[in-house]
Amino acid sequence: METIGPETGDPLRTGLSVAGQRRRLALSGVRGHVAKGRDFTRQALQDWGWDGNATAEDALLLVSELLTNASLHAGGCVELALTAGEVLRIEVFDGTTTPPRRHPSPQRSLPGGHGLYIVERLSDRWGTVTHENGKAVWAEIESSRLTSGRSTGR
Repeated sequence: METIGPETGDPLRTGLSVAGQRRRLALSGVRGHVAKGRDFTRQALQDWGWDGNATAEDALLLVSELLTNASLHAGGCVELALTAGEVLRIEVFDGTTTPPRRHPSPQRSLPGGHGLYIVERLSDRWGTVTHENGKAVWAEIESSRLTSGRSTGR
């Protein structure tokens, strides 16, 4: 949360914790959902003070990969949710309960089949949760990586 300074108009941090803040973006039937999801995530990271470092760029790539995978392999994206706390949790909801599968042997020189390897490499952990209307594929990044700016990968 920000407050605008009375003299300069510059934002002043109010010191409120971002822990527990959750943002959701409906994506069902939305064209350009990957770009919209990245913009939405970029704004959240900026608002939470977690932008401007390599790990924030990793988070944007994770969003792109999860949204693309939902679009290509799960019939489309329903929603993107971001939760701030000890970790940044990125969740992409789709309408199928079929779990994601890594391509058994993606070819380095060819596109496709690399998405879940990228998710695994950039996140601290990832997984899926099924529910009555489909599933959420989620990835987490420790908040300490977002505040320190280091991108270690896994």
